[in-house]
Amino acid sequence: MKYEETKFSNKSRQYLQGIHPELIRVMELALNYSHVPFAITEGLRSIERQRSLVAEGKSQTMNSRHLTGHAVDVVALPAGVVSWEGAFYQNIADAVAQAAQECLVAVEWGGNWNTLKDGAHFQLSQHDYPA
Repeated sequence: MKYEETKFSNKSRQYLQGIHPELIRVMELALNYSHVPFAITEGLRSIERQRSLVAEGKSQTMNSRHLTGHAVDVVALPAGVVSWEGAFYQNIADAVAQAAQECLVAVEWGGNWNTLKDGAHFQLSQHDYPA
């Protein structure tokens, strides 16, 4: 079987504008490793957007890595349909971990956090990639 590279849609590419190049590289490679198709739903955020998300209870911090272009959110698209089923995000996270290891880039998954688990969130390690 011939290998065909999978690419992000134009909409996902728009959300990747302003994102750190190393995180883009990892996410593009992960898209090819994941058994679950996924899209980028958010990347770089303005301070106003972050304030709004905190006010709505959708974020708990004004120190989000989205503000500096060091984080992205994804959505799983099995069979082309949006799903929030945890197993799909675990699969995406495994693909991101594989890609990050291959690229020698430290990426953290929000699904591994102890508080406010966020399976759709991936960010460059603050230790290795300070803002």
